[in-house]
Amino acid sequence: MSISVAENEAELALALAKLIEKASAEAIKQHNQFLLGVSGGSLVNILCASLPQIEADFGKWRIFFNDERVVPVNDPNSTFGTYKRDLVGKVPLKEEQFVQIKQGVSADEAAKDYIKQMSQYFTGSLPRFDMLLFGMGPDGHTCSLFPGHKLLEETSVWVAPITDSPKPPPARVTITFPVINNANYCVFAVAGEGKADMLKKVLVNKEDFPVNRVKPTNGTVHWLLDKAAAKHLNA
Repeated sequence: MSISVAENEAELALALAKLIEKASAEAIKQHNQFLLGVSGGSLVNILCASLPQIEADFGKWRIFFNDERVVPVNDPNSTFGTYKRDLVGKVPLKEEQFVQIKQGVSADEAAKDYIKQMSQYFTGSLPRFDMLLFGMGPDGHTCSLFPGHKLLEETSVWVAPITDSPKPPPARVTITFPVINNANYCVFAVAGEGKADMLKKVLVNKEDFPVNRVKPTNGTVHWLLDKAAAKHLNA
């Protein structure tokens, strides 16, 4: 595991850009595509600042959602909707390169359909993403994997529905830890003083929050922080 601390959020976005650029080049050289999983929430702003700084063969990217809210694309809570609004057109990525959840169905059906869509890109018993990008919630959750939730113990399903999310909206789909821990790069990008107390619990005290269960079996974990988020790490 590596931890890097940037001066501010802009420098954090630049550090993330360099890491994504490296992973993209490696993946395209190996298998002629870059399979990337992204999150919503606080990560969106960092990623939208980061991606325009990247030089890459964007046409070979396929972007998946680590989790997604089961809402219409034009709903403010839609993660794809946010990327569509804030990113498409600013970098050479087309809307169809995002693998979206099915619209107008239940969380259960959306999860099953997302597994079907993912299986067009991955072979084997588990998907192996080139890179997964995560944020961290103030409660230590990542994706839609919340403290104390039964989905933390899921061992086989690639994408699971959740209808009782403690954070609204309640209906979502999320990748599970078997998929997360099969990735090549797992990258957290976390900024702001509001995350500092939780980061101390996670990175210094090593408490059992969902983010600390991200332990790829054949990959690496990178924490990219800004100074405000990292302020308690040496305390």
